[in-house]
Amino acid sequence: MNLHSERTMLKNALLGNYAIGAFNFSNMTMLRAIVDAANEEKSPVILAVSESAFKIVSPKFLRRLIQAVMEDASVPIALHLDHGKTIEAVQAALDIGFNSIMIDGSSKPFNENIEITSKVVEICRKYDASVEGELGRLAGIEDDVKVKNADAMFTDPQEAQYFVNTTGVDSLAVAIGTSHGAYKFKGEAKLRFDILHQIEDRLRGYPIVLHGASSVPQDKIEQITKYGGVMTGAKGVSEELLKQAAQTTNVCKINCDTDLRVAFTASVRKTLVEHPEKFSPRDYLQPAREDVKELIKSKMRNVLCSSNKAE
Repeated sequence: MNLHSERTMLKNALLGNYAIGAFNFSNMTMLRAIVDAANEEKSPVILAVSESAFKIVSPKFLRRLIQAVMEDASVPIALHLDHGKTIEAVQAALDIGFNSIMIDGSSKPFNENIEITSKVVEICRKYDASVEGELGRLAGIEDDVKVKNADAMFTDPQEAQYFVNTTGVDSLAVAIGTSHGAYKFKGEAKLRFDILHQIEDRLRGYPIVLHGASSVPQDKIEQITKYGGVMTGAKGVSEELLKQAAQTTNVCKINCDTDLRVAFTASVRKTLVEHPEKFSPRDYLQPAREDVKELIKSKMRNVLCSSNKAE
């Protein structure tokens, strides 16, 4: 696979005042939509796969699937393990060619997080793979990541500085108010830019990552509801806040998973309800692919500001 260095991609984003989208995919249709959107927007992109995906699709099959799609890629692409929890999952990802690893030790005590993250950095250096760590705990639910609101906590800037310097991670995912899943907020969404700026002051010129940054587009939620779904109270992070982070801070990687799922589901529901005679998967997967692609393109243009940044 002709992958690009995520370290270089994030460095370019940091210097260019934009962020790169890390888009999770759970099937071939969504993978195709991500790469097509990146090609059309001339945007660098990070393909993200969660550890839980290995339970559904074998690593060898996943490698061939990604390799086939990437043959049509004309932009810089990195392949990222999202929320790796174990050394075994990290090694499995490295063995099939992943060149970016996120080790999520945020649920562990601080010293244990440092210990497992440092081990992963040591392993990944042998593969020239970049490593993302996480400090602080985001609330919400996404795949195997489940954190109650009461257990969430913001990233401590002083701990962030020590964590980065001790582990040697290439980027750091921080908790400043984003949340996993589709039900992020009951009231107005706010991001703690004050905490982010304190982290920046201690880690100057260092790549920061935002997880749980889906916006949960309300037009898609309305479409799901119209065609029989139930997503009452689903709400995400405003695109204006995310754009502010991408353009004015050291945030240079923004993760997006839920929005793709919402767009995909809204499209499939619409097709099946409006055309009950349809039964071929091609009849509903093709429109879904287009809808997901258009959502990603919009984010690249209007939120990430990464369009026309492919180098």
